[in-house]
Amino acid sequence: MTALYKELQPADSYKIRLPYPFSNYDRQLLTLLYQPMIGAEAIAFYLTLWAEGEAAKEETTHYTLMNLLGLPIAKIFEARIQLEAIGLLKTYRKDEEHRSFIYELCPPLDPKTFFADPLLSMFLFSKIGETAYRRARDRFLIQSEDMAGFQEVSRTFTDIYQPVHAKAGYPAEQPKLHERKRIGYDPDTEFDFDLLRQGLSEQLVPKRVLTATIKATIAKLAFLYSWGPLEMQKVILLAIDDDYTLSVEGIKRAASEYYKLTVATTAPTLAQVHKTEPELKATEPPKTKQDELLLYLESATPVEVLRDIANGNEPLPADVQLANQLVMQHGMEPPVVNVLLQYVLLRTDMKLTKAYVEKIASHWLRKKVTTAKEAMELARIEHAQYMKWKSEGSPAAASKSSSSNRKPVREEKLPEWFYQKDEVPAAKSQPANDKLEVEKQKLLAKLALRKGKGE
Repeated sequence: MTALYKELQPADSYKIRLPYPFSNYDRQLLTLLYQPMIGAEAIAFYLTLWAEGEAAKEETTHYTLMNLLGLPIAKIFEARIQLEAIGLLKTYRKDEEHRSFIYELCPPLDPKTFFADPLLSMFLFSKIGETAYRRARDRFLIQSEDMAGFQEVSRTFTDIYQPVHAKAGYPAEQPKLHERKRIGYDPDTEFDFDLLRQGLSEQLVPKRVLTATIKATIAKLAFLYSWGPLEMQKVILLAIDDDYTLSVEGIKRAASEYYKLTVATTAPTLAQVHKTEPELKATEPPKTKQDELLLYLESATPVEVLRDIANGNEPLPADVQLANQLVMQHGMEPPVVNVLLQYVLLRTDMKLTKAYVEKIASHWLRKKVTTAKEAMELARIEHAQYMKWKSEGSPAAASKSSSSNRKPVREEKLPEWFYQKDEVPAAKSQPANDKLEVEKQKLLAKLALRKGKGE
């Protein structure tokens, strides 16, 4: 239905890597500078990884994150790629029998670096407006003291310490230690600096002024204003100082002035249009109620399904524990668990009987059901058998009642009902199918009512 499972599945495991301890100052930067750009869900995802990374080192599955954040897997993937794009997260993936990830958290940029970056500063400005932008920037201003009349008298290292030649040996080779890097984000912009140089005179713009920092600023500004080397040549000529030097602030100011003169008086804005967007969506929007239900079952968590069926009330811990066991211990996919929970609740007058759930779950695991669509189809085909299991009671009772008629082991490669499912008379199975359809329509109506209330 979607290509999301090629990127991330709830059963995929992950570990968290914190290269060094973060501080409360980092939390302020995340909240005030980054949250307006990428949204509360992405920041909540980051803070959750932060908290988990400080407390635990063991590997766990993304189903844990789905429960902690109350978000479907598609939302978690969306939050992840936003953090990656903005420079707050590095993701490492290993594809083996079970796909696993390592999430390495990166610290936010310091205010000076953040506001000097033309893309990040403009992104924040376009999100919160001029007044809030100035307030956020002024919050991180250095309160300078009046230094008039003061002279620095600090000692240097060599003033206090001198080498002493003694047989003390040498320190051992240094292991890999914590290192705080302010790498920021990777804009991944391509810019033709060779063509840029061809239109600039060496006398007016010496080659030495195009440092790595200046080049990075030029590439970001070209991306922001959608300019090529020819336009940036004019910007550089406007920004060059009398002493034939270039500064980051000078280039930014010249680019802004040139844009106002040639394009518009208002600055361009940045919008999220990531390359994987088509993969996160279905190939086409749901056309029927059945498609809408299928999309809901594929994207919701089992806890959300239990909550929705209970009209928004929190499910009982025993029901949540049962759903978690199916996913965490038995490896069932959450969409399959969603179908199983709905089917059992509808067929048992909203009673979630553990033995009945586990009996059907065992069958679906042996049948290798992995999607909601497969689970719904199997539930329709085996409906008569499942109703027979329901009337028989617990698995122990069912096992006891069938022990006397057990066939030789060599003939029991599949359960006996597998061969009898097509022998049910059509006239008798029709009322059951009609009743199942009525119950399904009731559920669809309940979901539509919730959406109408804005829940």
